[in-house]
Amino acid sequence: MTKICCIGAGYVGGPTMAMIAHKCPKVEVHVVDINQARIDAWNSDVLPVYEPGLYEIVAACRGKNLKFSTAIDQAIREADIIFISVNTPTKTFGAGAGRAANLEYIERCARRIAESAHGHKIVVEKSTLPVRTAEAVKRILSASANGATFDVLSNPEFLAEGTAISDLLDPDRVLIGGENPAAIERLVDVYAHWVDRKKILTTNLWSSELSKLTANAFLAQRVSSINAISALCEVTEANVDEVAAAIGTDSRIGPKFLKASVGFGGSCFQKDILNLVYLCEHYGLHEVAEYWEQVVKMNDYQKARFTRNMVKTMFNTVSGKRLAIWGFAFKKDTNDTRESAAIYVCRDLLRENAILNIYDPKVAHEQIRNDLRDLMANEAGELNQLDRRLIDNNVHVVESTQAAASGAHAIAILTEWDEFKTADFERIYSQMQKPAFIFDGRNILDHQALKQIGFEVHAIGRRV
Repeated sequence: MTKICCIGAGYVGGPTMAMIAHKCPKVEVHVVDINQARIDAWNSDVLPVYEPGLYEIVAACRGKNLKFSTAIDQAIREADIIFISVNTPTKTFGAGAGRAANLEYIERCARRIAESAHGHKIVVEKSTLPVRTAEAVKRILSASANGATFDVLSNPEFLAEGTAISDLLDPDRVLIGGENPAAIERLVDVYAHWVDRKKILTTNLWSSELSKLTANAFLAQRVSSINAISALCEVTEANVDEVAAAIGTDSRIGPKFLKASVGFGGSCFQKDILNLVYLCEHYGLHEVAEYWEQVVKMNDYQKARFTRNMVKTMFNTVSGKRLAIWGFAFKKDTNDTRESAAIYVCRDLLRENAILNIYDPKVAHEQIRNDLRDLMANEAGELNQLDRRLIDNNVHVVESTQAAASGAHAIAILTEWDEFKTADFERIYSQMQKPAFIFDGRNILDHQALKQIGFEVHAIGRRV
């Protein structure tokens, strides 16, 4: 029986290992993490990661061939294949701060594997990493004092949060990069339990590492491109949705990732583009670095433009006004808030002295406050007195769309949750200050119906 260990029980490791356990009943899967609270959550009825369909798979496999624990060294010793699926955030200090990936958690994992492993192990990079990271991992593993030997593979994830289970069930492709054909085939055999072998692509190690960064950069580029056009649409009375539909019918372009919005978020796009920028600068490719950096600058511009438009529309001030924030996760069907546009919009509105009623159906109340504290803190992680007061006094996390809108001057749609489309807007309108504004940052509502109720509606990339 093949035994798999995954170090890291986050948004990638947990769902991916659950699917492997589900589809490979003869494979033992052990997910480990240093965070006891996270492991406890994986062993409970309330998982730390929200994905539609995930709980049912975990519940069916847990206690059979799927285990969650903090027994990292034991899991390493027992495993044939070890996945590394830990966080690689952007550095906030030292050389490359604000751009380069922080690889300290990857190095810690490699050193712990080297210390605990015996025999031969296949080590699989699942985290998103800069190209050539495997070279460092191999050097660390080669120093194992136990005489262990290793093959290192790259197997980047291409999951979209909110649809991770369907992405795992029927992936566009599974990418495996490595140097030893036998090791590559061992991992191919795992995925081939349910994935058509024609969809399992094998490459060299470096192509696999770079493909993940490149895929995210290309997707983010499309979002920033349509958002740039949305600004032009608003001043020319063109409709960005009509423009996107028109260009999306071109088979050379296609319709995906052409939805104008308040901006992209998530753990991957910005981090990976900045990492790509850093790599290009490191290799002296300055023009290439500038090209990709503009994608991030356009995304920042779109978030700031949304806030400025809110303030301008509401008579050039939101000071003391109650604003309903619908949605805090970076997209629907996930509780992930990393780099969510909502955090930045809320920060800027708070610094205009607005009062925020925030509602999200899946994001924990304390997570919302922590995200705002982290964003508004200085480099030492400290809040100034004014920002602390704003978060303590002007942020109210509530339990429903109606509670958020009660007494509010405006509603801002910042996540495209389905329940927002079916809200009782007539009742909500009756409980709001007048004039009542709606700023649809995701273009998901029936704007004409809202206007008939009495709302003043503002959307991304079109006149309403």
